[in-house]
Amino acid sequence: MASSDEKPGPTPVATGDKPTPPGEPTTLSSKILDKGAGMMQSLEPVKEMKQHVCTFALYAHDLSRQIETHHYVGRLNQDVLQCAVYDSDIRKANLIGVEYIISPKLYETLPEEEQKLWHSHAYEIKSGLWVNPGVPQMLEKPELENMACTYGKFWCTWQVDRGDRLPLGAPALMFSPQPVNRGRVRPDLVQRRDEKYKISTEELRESRVDIQEPEIHPNADYWVKHNKGFAVDVKPADMKRLAPFP
Repeated sequence: MASSDEKPGPTPVATGDKPTPPGEPTTLSSKILDKGAGMMQSLEPVKEMKQHVCTFALYAHDLSRQIETHHYVGRLNQDVLQCAVYDSDIRKANLIGVEYIISPKLYETLPEEEQKLWHSHAYEIKSGLWVNPGVPQMLEKPELENMACTYGKFWCTWQVDRGDRLPLGAPALMFSPQPVNRGRVRPDLVQRRDEKYKISTEELRESRVDIQEPEIHPNADYWVKHNKGFAVDVKPADMKRLAPFP
């Protein structure tokens, strides 16, 4: 069965130089339907996404695979945020995953095994890798100070970096960059991002030196201390015949 740690066998949707995803151009009737539905429906959850964050992520089972990510962030409350993650910021970007972000207070309540699946954001923010494109530093600074203390759990459902033209296989857990050799983002990825948005990650890092570095929970960023990542394997299981008693 599928595993997040193995590449699917060659198929027309797993490899090739054709557009991603495969499919025919959207028809006029579908465009009219979408336009009408957009005018009549509220789409309230989507409207709650108020921020765009560009950063980087590493695969939990293979730290050499690193991707640029675009998080569109919605705030459920002051302790919980949810992010739709795309591979770019263009109109037809691919939705490649979801990240949940929680406060230290909520992280402390998680079981120990669950805590190991979450990563910290302190280095990612203080190093200048985490950016809100187009937002003035003065406006984003208070938010960055809060975010530096948070923890995230990011599942990637579409591994576009390996050439998948559709979401294939099992989802992959993702880690945040960290200040150790295997956790550092490749310079070419950072340079390409900086050139696109006309920013300097180095200058951002210098401007954030006064952001307080929190104490990271020992169960977060598990791979840094234990040199072990996580892969997801999908296996057959017997279906439950009876619903659990209330």
